[in-house]
Amino acid sequence: MSRPADRTATAPAGAALADTLLSRRGAIVVFLAFAFAYFFSALVRAVTATLAPTLTPEFGLTARDLGLLAGGYFFGFAATQLPLGNWLDRHGPKKVILAFLLIAVLGCVAFSMATSFPALLAARVLCGVGVSACLMAPLTGFRRWLTPGAQLRANSWMLMTGSFGMLASTLPVQWLVPVVGWRPLFWGLAVLTALAMAVIAWRVPGWQAAPAPTGSSKGSYAEVWRNPYFRRMTPLGFFTYGGMIAVQTLWAGPWMVRVAGYEPVASAAGLFTINLAMLVTFWTWGMLNPYLARRGVDTDRLIAWGVPWHLLVLAGIVLAGPAAGAAALALFCMSTTFVSLAQPAVGMAFPAALAGRALSAYNLVIFLGVFVMQWGIGLLVDGFGAMGWSVVASFRGAMAVFLACSAASYAWFLMGSRDNRTDPRPASP
Repeated sequence: MSRPADRTATAPAGAALADTLLSRRGAIVVFLAFAFAYFFSALVRAVTATLAPTLTPEFGLTARDLGLLAGGYFFGFAATQLPLGNWLDRHGPKKVILAFLLIAVLGCVAFSMATSFPALLAARVLCGVGVSACLMAPLTGFRRWLTPGAQLRANSWMLMTGSFGMLASTLPVQWLVPVVGWRPLFWGLAVLTALAMAVIAWRVPGWQAAPAPTGSSKGSYAEVWRNPYFRRMTPLGFFTYGGMIAVQTLWAGPWMVRVAGYEPVASAAGLFTINLAMLVTFWTWGMLNPYLARRGVDTDRLIAWGVPWHLLVLAGIVLAGPAAGAAALALFCMSTTFVSLAQPAVGMAFPAALAGRALSAYNLVIFLGVFVMQWGIGLLVDGFGAMGWSVVASFRGAMAVFLACSAASYAWFLMGSRDNRTDPRPASP
């Protein structure tokens, strides 16, 4: 049976988008095709936390270098977001993600062949560029292909798939590296990413650009940047959610080793626990979101309720110091997932023709935040150490700065007027 999106592929440019909803079976197939690629995107993103004990002595990395190496991925990721949004709106998810994944394959190969820190960093940036469409492409497609409740569910379950990838980057990588080495591991990732490209080319439907809203400039981000709701959500995405990803994908590992006293294998097990907790949390959000949407519980209300828990847990980690291990870090990451609901809400606050740009612009905010927070925490740790602080005190000080930034972001969110609120229903095409 042909998919509904396939039937509209040759529809007139002015046709309404109501005929593009996928059937249940079609939606599942498309979701799984994208999820396969996003799994490897998340694995590549998080693997530096597990490889940090291996790469640090081999390349003589400092905390600053390690933060820059991990952040390089997010720099490459963020650098593509603005053109990516335009390309998604114009050419559609399928063509765009296939082009970008080819770059990811080259990045994995380059990383496996690197013999110096600059080469590692350049390859890491290339990997970030290559996988930068792995979440935005499906979310842009879901904006047109799925109902609002299904969009919220699909977003959470894509993030759950990312947690699967992060799980694979912990204990499985820790077990594989002594057997095959970290360089062959990246050759394997290159091959599997190429396989994901084949699945997307086979199963994801084509695309027809939606008509632009009246009064919009073609390809412009002006309507996105000046939207009050977008601006209201920006600090939360940058500091709170970006900071959580920075901890999850890099600094959780060094915290467990250098502050809590874990051995490297125990640290990998701790990262496994953290990512398993995130997987379960995103699965739960996926189950709850359609129900909450039907009950009128909107994103703003959930964030207002949930972020204080994030702040309390983060404050507890700063105060506990060495006593805060994997369980505390898992609770911190789980408590931050309230902010993940902002991403699909931002996408649905704009017309379908602007969805790619709105989602990519907000993703740019998040991943610029990840880059700044990953590198910034490393700079703070080294800076406090240069002032004579102990390793434990330096890490606690860096996390305290993160806490202050996150608290200020929440205050900005609360200061937004009721005119800046949105609900989870999409704007009209």
